[in-house]
Amino acid sequence: MAITSANQLELLQTAEAVAREKMIDPGLVVEAMEESLARAAKSRYGAEMDIRVSIDRKTGRATFTRVRTVVEDEELENYQAEFTVEQAKQYLENPEVGDTYVEEIPPVELGRIAAQSAKQVILQKVREAERDRQYEAFKDKAGTIINGQVKREEYGNVIVDLAGYGEAILRRNEKIGRESYRPNDRIRCYVKDVRRETRGPQIFLSRTAPEFMAELFKMEVPEIYDGIIEIKAVSRDPGSRAKIAVISYDGSIDPVGACVGMRGSRVQAVVNELQGEKIDIIPWNEDQPTFLVNALQPAEVSKVVLDEEAGKIEVVVPEEQLSLAIGRRGQNVRLASQLTNLDIDIMTEAEESARRQKEFEARTALFQEALDIDEFFAQLLVSEGFTNLEEVGYVEIDELLVIDGVDEGTASELQTRAREYLEAQAAAALEAARALGAEDSLIEFEGLTAQMVEALAKDDVKSLEDFATCADWELAGGWTTVDGERSKDDGSLEPFGITLEEAQDMIMTARVMLGWVDPDELLAQAEEEAAEGDASEEAEA
Repeated sequence: MAITSANQLELLQTAEAVAREKMIDPGLVVEAMEESLARAAKSRYGAEMDIRVSIDRKTGRATFTRVRTVVEDEELENYQAEFTVEQAKQYLENPEVGDTYVEEIPPVELGRIAAQSAKQVILQKVREAERDRQYEAFKDKAGTIINGQVKREEYGNVIVDLAGYGEAILRRNEKIGRESYRPNDRIRCYVKDVRRETRGPQIFLSRTAPEFMAELFKMEVPEIYDGIIEIKAVSRDPGSRAKIAVISYDGSIDPVGACVGMRGSRVQAVVNELQGEKIDIIPWNEDQPTFLVNALQPAEVSKVVLDEEAGKIEVVVPEEQLSLAIGRRGQNVRLASQLTNLDIDIMTEAEESARRQKEFEARTALFQEALDIDEFFAQLLVSEGFTNLEEVGYVEIDELLVIDGVDEGTASELQTRAREYLEAQAAAALEAARALGAEDSLIEFEGLTAQMVEALAKDDVKSLEDFATCADWELAGGWTTVDGERSKDDGSLEPFGITLEEAQDMIMTARVMLGWVDPDELLAQAEEEAAEGDASEEAEA
């Protein structure tokens, strides 16, 4: 059947019908028809030809054209779709490379095979357009809550119909544990991710994400939606218990009370949606220890000791509060840790007392041995706050004179003994470092003590070149978070109290000394960063 023998308007009518059914642009369907007709024409005239089809959007008339492009003589490869400047002169006036010659050709007869092929092309294009429509409709919905209808369940995963916008998937591990669904059940989920994939847009839903709870509170609490109250952090044990930290930017509004609502109506609506999940609403505080005390509710806390560099915090609780602070199977402390993003070490007052006593005894023994003094005098030094020999040996002498019974002669003798002991230790460490192969370039590097050089040599860092290739965390230590679990990375110089910033400075100094880095470039970079910081502060002001 020739394309011209059919009612040409049927092409446009078909395109509009398909577009309405699939909710896509009719122009995309017409373009698919043009491509399918062009493929059919190529099968008739030759696959090497550049044949194009144009369908008039008003009349439905299909025009078949052959296009040939002018190319350089040496680039001529396809004789059916290209020709040289010389060859083009019989068709074009003053042809140049890149010019095209278009000529209309007779329409093709669409046989059964060609018609089937054209149909497949159109269907494929329509499917691609439908997928693009779905992706465009949902790409901006990531991070929001949507309602859907359960369609079916496959291997524990729930397929959700999104009211004509396609399907989404609620994976088994994103369901609240005891939930079960049947076809046609209504379901409310959080859009966790939207991805464009070859088989179409994939919409991944979640009911266990902390953000789901935050969005539910935003729907139930107008003050959160208006920005008067902000949700600062959420941690969940889905289906069991959760903690949510809130702050109010209006002094007259209690953030906890606003989230709870009259007689608990607001929080109860969220609890009902989450299958009875218990929710602790906690006031946010910029002071981390104070915030942690709030986060560990309902347990009472006696004392908090924060190690900001390690991201770790020690919490001391009364003996009778220990089980409450830890919670069933560690739930309470785990949720508090997720909420504050800190490692929490909980101990009783008795355990803390025993630990402090152990530290006291260790320091007393050190001072006894190193300074050759009796136990009472060593205990006196520890009680006054001295923790190591460096403090005794190099502190201002006036700080030793405040100790009862210590005069200038005694203080001077204590400092002499401390320095002699430290120098003997340094000499032994230096000898050990050299025995391990440490080079003078590393030993003489400013900022490294003999004990540090020995520790580096034990970790196979024996030259300035080795030192310059180290990462800052390899020296100062750090923390790595994998799947929500924090693990400790030990640093070679961590026992000596080296911070990440100090490690960075030392490594960069070594690189400059070796000529690996231009100091002028470093200076220019520092000035540029400082200028950017100033500009950012001005913009915020």
